[in-house]
Amino acid sequence: MDLDAFRWLLTEPGQQLLARATEVAGDDPLRAQSALRRDASAEQVAAALTQATLRLRAVPKFGDLAPRLYFTPDGLEQATRVPVAEHRAARLEAFRTTTLVDLGCGIGGDLMAAARAGITCAGVDLDPVRVEVARANLEALGLPGAVMVADATTVDPAPFDVAFADPARRTGRGRSFDVDDWTPPWPFVERLLRRDSCVKVAPGIPHGLVPAGVEAEWVSDHGEVKEAALWSGSLATTARRATVIGDGGLATITDEDDPGPGAVGVVPVGRYLYEPDGAVIRAGLVTAVASGVGGGLVDEHIAYVTSEQSFATPFARGYEVLTELPYREKQLRAALRERGIGRLTIKKRGVDVVPEQLRKRLDLRGDDEATIVLTRVAGQGTALLVRPF
Repeated sequence: MDLDAFRWLLTEPGQQLLARATEVAGDDPLRAQSALRRDASAEQVAAALTQATLRLRAVPKFGDLAPRLYFTPDGLEQATRVPVAEHRAARLEAFRTTTLVDLGCGIGGDLMAAARAGITCAGVDLDPVRVEVARANLEALGLPGAVMVADATTVDPAPFDVAFADPARRTGRGRSFDVDDWTPPWPFVERLLRRDSCVKVAPGIPHGLVPAGVEAEWVSDHGEVKEAALWSGSLATTARRATVIGDGGLATITDEDDPGPGAVGVVPVGRYLYEPDGAVIRAGLVTAVASGVGGGLVDEHIAYVTSEQSFATPFARGYEVLTELPYREKQLRAALRERGIGRLTIKKRGVDVVPEQLRKRLDLRGDDEATIVLTRVAGQGTALLVRPF
């Protein structure tokens, strides 16, 4: 995005063009450009249409705030969802954080959440466009805060209570899971974690990479694992934590809730089956969920929990086990057709099955609906007919 065109977009004529671009953003691109070119340059029209389009794409992350904010394509992709950013800001507020420096603030997603929590914030980023966008976003929400162009690795975080960083994890080849490709790189993160800091990282970060004394928190939003965050210094309160955000609010479980090795084993499939949330699985806390529902594992390598008891837990989705079905495809088809099943939800874990392909091969045509779970139970492929509760 051109910096001058974006700055012009913040002027009164630019805001008028942006309002018009919002009205035609869903139209044919050529028609939309033609409608806007009468009173603006090609660069200005492109900037307005880009913002209008990005605001539509931003709704899943930013909700009602999206129409008031500004974005860049890569900045939107890396930005934290509002509920997750608000959770992080609430944790910082609980630790009585008064000042925060965001080292690589991007478009300012976490900066805005912290400022809304009453924390005095400063942000830096290498990209002048992202800095301008972050500054505009703070102003759009009437929030205080300073943003400037700077190399995060050269900024001294000592004057601030907490340093926050969200290293970019994309290269010219696309998304990278190699910490050496991050910007700033992993050695910078390790240095930052020697003080009170929070670093947002990919949810696939290996447990062995987390430095000693640092808390690793995996966060999911409505069933989707969104990130992991590393908390260091006085902000670390445990080793591993899973936090789930849903319609009912927020819940968290830690390694202190885990009964420990050997306390939860493999047991026969009981009346109920539980599918742990992805954040729980990433945090290695499946056995904590099993202990919480008074059950065990269906297989030592599979993240399904079973119990004879019915529990409502935010950390897993529950199913009543109705019966076991044949695992072989031909016999499974016959069993489902016999029950008049036409619409089938297929859950699978630990088995080599592609649900869409299997559903097509089963070719079911009944009037009823059902859910099956394909997994391993004590090492054996198993099909279970279940009912969500």
